[in-house]
Amino acid sequence: MEYVDIVVAVVGAFALAWIADQLTGRRGLFATLLVSGVGALCGWFLAVRVFAISTMDDWHWVVAAMVAAAVALFGFFLFRNKR
Repeated sequence: MEYVDIVVAVVGAFALAWIADQLTGRRGLFATLLVSGVGALCGWFLAVRVFAISTMDDWHWVVAAMVAAAVALFGFFLFRNKR
C-alpha cells in the first residue's frame, strides 16, 4: 500500500490523456499519453525537487503532477500544428 500514490498518478495521467483525446476527437492516444506523462513527470519534479512543497510521503505531489499534465495537454493542443 505504500505505492498507491504512484499508481494513482499514473492512472490519473492516463485518464487525462484519454479524456483529452476523446474530447478533441483526434484519435492520437499515443501522443496525448506521451504529453500527459511528461507533464506529470515535470509536475512531480517541480513539486518535490524544485519547490519542495511536498515529499513522496504525502499526496500533494500527485495534485501537482495532475495539474502539470493538464497544462501540458492544453499547451499541446493549443500549439499543435494544424494542416
